[in-house]
Order: sequence, then C-alpha cells, then structure tokens
Amino acid sequence: MSDTGTHVSTHSAADAAGAGQMHPVPLDAAQRGHGPFIWRFTTHQRWLHGLLMTSFFVLVLTGIPLRFSCAPFAPMLMRFWGGVEQAGLIHRCAAAIMVSTFLAHVIGAARGLYRAPDPMRLLWGRESIVPQPRDALDFVQQFRWFFGLGPRPQFGRFSYMEKFDYMAVFWGVFVIGGSGFMLWFPEFFARWIPGWLFNVATIVHGEEALLATAFIFTIHFFNVHLRPDKFPLDAVMFTGRATLEYMHEEHPILAADLAGIEGRPISTEPVHDLPAPPPSHRSTMFATVFGFLAWGVGLATIGMILWAVLC
Repeated sequence: MSDTGTHVSTHSAADAAGAGQMHPVPLDAAQRGHGPFIWRFTTHQRWLHGLLMTSFFVLVLTGIPLRFSCAPFAPMLMRFWGGVEQAGLIHRCAAAIMVSTFLAHVIGAARGLYRAPDPMRLLWGRESIVPQPRDALDFVQQFRWFFGLGPRPQFGRFSYMEKFDYMAVFWGVFVIGGSGFMLWFPEFFARWIPGWLFNVATIVHGEEALLATAFIFTIHFFNVHLRPDKFPLDAVMFTGRATLEYMHEEHPILAADLAGIEGRPISTEPVHDLPAPPPSHRSTMFATVFGFLAWGVGLATIGMILWAVLC
C-alpha cells in the first residue's frame, strides 16, 4: 500500500501480543488493500460530478429555508445567503450550473455512443449503465445477503445502486428542473399553459426536491460512504482511481476482466481500466476534506429537515 494517502492507525490483536507494529489504514476505502491502482473515472467525469454535487448542495441549502420558512434555522440560513433576494439569485445560478452540467454529460454521452465501435456494448450488457433485468435480481440478492440468506451479488462495471443514482439525475432534472424553470420564467410559460399549472409546479418542485435531498443524504451517502466496509469515506470519484482489491470487492465481474493488468505500464492519463499511479498526498487530502465536509453538511441538512418536520 502506498504511503501517499491519508491514514489512520489501528492495532490488531497480533500486534498487541507481538511487536506492536502499527498498520496504517487509509481513510479512503478505495485505497485499501493491495494494488495496483486502477483508473475508475476520467477527469471529465470527475469534474462533471463535482459541478453536479456542488450545485446540488447550493440548491438544497438555498431552497430549504423557503420550504421550511417557519423553522428556527430558516432566518439564519437566509442571513447566510444575504437575504431572500440574494438567496433566490444564488439558487437560480446553481440551477443553471446543474442543467448545464447535465446537458454537457448528455452531449458527451451521445458523442461517445456515436463514435463507439460497438454502441450496443454501451447500451446493454455488463458494461452498460442502463438498468437491466439482472439489476432487479441483484437487488433481491443483495437483501438476501444482508440477512445471511445467500451470497453477495456480483457486479460488473456498475452496480444497480449506481445505475439508480445515475437515472435519478435524469428524473430530477426533468421534474425538479422543469418545474423550477416554469417558476423562474412565469411570463413566458403563461403564454402556453393555464395558471393552475403553476400551483402544481410549486408543489412538485418543493416535494420532489425534498425527496431528492432525503435520498441523496441518507441512502446514497450510506451506500457510498457510511457502509461498514466503506466508512468513513470512499473517494474513488474524487481521485478517479481505486486498488485492484477494492475492485474485486465492489465490482468483481469487471475485476476478473482485468486479470494480468499488474504487468502493464502505469498510465498517467485517466483512462478506464488502465493501471494508475497512487493518489498523491495533495489529492488525497483534498478528497478527504471535501468528502467529510460534504457528508457532514448533508447529515446536518437531514437533521434540519427532521427538526422542521417533527418539532
């Protein structure tokens, strides 16, 4: 294991009984285990994820004080953003960034599909991020495994959880983004739709945004960071790389296809499935700080929502 990452130190029982040697354990679950490191995500994908993630946080933290305007924390959040008008402006700017990021991804995906020698490989099969019947079987098998009723499901390049997260962005942009644009430009849309639809758009925008917030900050955070085998952080999306042992645990079908990769030269360019250099100390520190800040703010936001709903 490279010493370039951020580590915490633990003692095993053998250490305590023997020489007491310290074994560093990386905070980043993607850096645990044996190498080599494998490129999992490209720079383009990581930038899009970063923009999507940052804009989502801003949208949530500017929208929550409006959705729960009577909650004790609402005035404090509004003051933080500089008032209602300033918060609204920031909210709309974040929405524009999110939609632009989404469109950039769709255009890039369409271009990649057009240029691919085998487009069906990207649309169907174990390499595809498109949901398939096997994902329903994996979902059932996962819950059987949770209760010790069967083996853990074997995932390819993407698990059913990752596919669900991916497709949820499409739903969110169309439903939440579409209703938001109706409320942003009411004069324009009023030429084509009846007035009562703006009331529907207001309800849909708020409720769907609340549902997305609750899902991302609970289910998604648990699957990605807070599971016992990943706690406290999985920074593979931030650094773009993971150890081969991590890949065998999380994506064993894909890892089996990478047999013999240990003898291949390291690629400094982030290209899928090629050997990668270990993350630098700087990139690991950035991923750690950014990751802890993200899920800390997310869990605090869930706390505020529960406070507003239950109190």
